[in-house]
Amino acid sequence: MNAYAESDVVFTEVGQADAPRRIAVRARAGSGPGLFWLSGFNSDMRGTKAQALDAWAAERGRACVRFDYSGHGESGGAFVDGTIGCWLEESLAVFDHFCKGPQIVVGSSMGGWLALLLAREVAKRQVGPSLAGLVLIAPAPDFTEELMWKGFPAKVREEIQTKGQWLRPSAYGEPMPITRALIEDGRKHLLLGSSIHVGCPVRILQGAQDPDVPWRHAFALTSQLPSDDVVLTLIQDGDHRLSRPQDIARLIAAIEEL
Repeated sequence: MNAYAESDVVFTEVGQADAPRRIAVRARAGSGPGLFWLSGFNSDMRGTKAQALDAWAAERGRACVRFDYSGHGESGGAFVDGTIGCWLEESLAVFDHFCKGPQIVVGSSMGGWLALLLAREVAKRQVGPSLAGLVLIAPAPDFTEELMWKGFPAKVREEIQTKGQWLRPSAYGEPMPITRALIEDGRKHLLLGSSIHVGCPVRILQGAQDPDVPWRHAFALTSQLPSDDVVLTLIQDGDHRLSRPQDIARLIAAIEEL
């Protein structure tokens, strides 16, 4: 990507009036369909893929909106207080306030789960910004239950239940607190047990060597998407991040299809 001017950060408040969450947003004006980025768990809008997406949008005069969930990046709040429901509320609020017209929602890992939840809500509406497509990178719907809770040893489950959290070692930095609130709230937003109606084309990029979200998880997701226009690309040597130049090129190609 060529050098480009990153859009300035602005802040918006989401949540209860007596306890608003201060959310950092970078919104680039431009033509449509716009791009709406949803980061992964403990990631933010200034990661490699998000920056590459914004740079591509800048070169082509396309609109692009990125933001950080509460407890992430430049937003306020503590990571330990976050839940799927909380971050979904923020995603919908930013989408409604900063997006205009058709949007391609790009979600990475947990962002893929949130993208599906957001799409399901948008599909019910008659007004407001709409969806031109979803691009999901190593999507992790239901990960709190399927990829965390069900795989935790009994000792870890007990610690979460009795102490309220467990510090999970991470290959990407400091240990991450996995809270009882995160697990219990996640159960309110599970998707994989029934058809997921998103009302738009879907493109999925999945690494076969992903240690965090197994490729079988992506296959399970495709079976729940009733749309005919669903394409899953399995990248044989790809990991979870899919941030290499060749992975970014696949991401852009998927966006250009929609």
